[in-house]
Amino acid sequence: MKTIGLIGGMSWESTAHYYRILNQETAARLGGLHSAPVIVHSVDFAPIAAMQSEGRWDEAGQQLAEIAEGLERAGAEVIGLATNTMHKVAEPIINAIGVPFVHIAEPTAEALLADGFGTVGLLGTRFTMEEPFYLDGLRQRGLEALVPEVDRTNLNGIIYEELCRGIVREESRRVYVTAIERLAARGAEAVILGCTEIGMLIDDSVSPLPVYDTTELHAKALVAAALA
Repeated sequence: MKTIGLIGGMSWESTAHYYRILNQETAARLGGLHSAPVIVHSVDFAPIAAMQSEGRWDEAGQQLAEIAEGLERAGAEVIGLATNTMHKVAEPIINAIGVPFVHIAEPTAEALLADGFGTVGLLGTRFTMEEPFYLDGLRQRGLEALVPEVDRTNLNGIIYEELCRGIVREESRRVYVTAIERLAARGAEAVILGCTEIGMLIDDSVSPLPVYDTTELHAKALVAAALA
């Protein structure tokens, strides 16, 4: 099995879920006491979040590209970026390394298409919901994505002010369920949890639409790539 390099810390809450899923999936595939060989570079999220809000994407991309290079030098043979929003700067990361990069949108789109869905709701940070990098990536893979028409600021705030800090509130869960209901009313057949923290709040037991958790799908795809 190849060594997985994971760029994490955005936030560390979701990176912890990645680590658990990487090892659970490896054990499920290989059995026994097998676990995933993983090198994690967990960043300080505060400076990255400031770059996001200030539009300093080139600077953030350069920093993450340098981290990816470091993971490759340390022995990583497959690399993943454990955040949806920062895939806005996936290109400089890919260009900086000579090993495979598993894009988070790829396994998500594959799972939805395999299940026969064509129109999906997308929830995430305001960057993911409003900027074209993610929506266009889904469309290029054959999916039509709908984003909330209202309440994006509140949905975004719940991610940064609560979930990234490990706070899970029932009131916030209701906000997300309402957003999913509105997406369903507009024609969404399933919903993408397009932020790696939203799975802390929403799953199939509470969602009015089938849920596709990018954290789980991406982590399992990294294991598949490491075993290929």
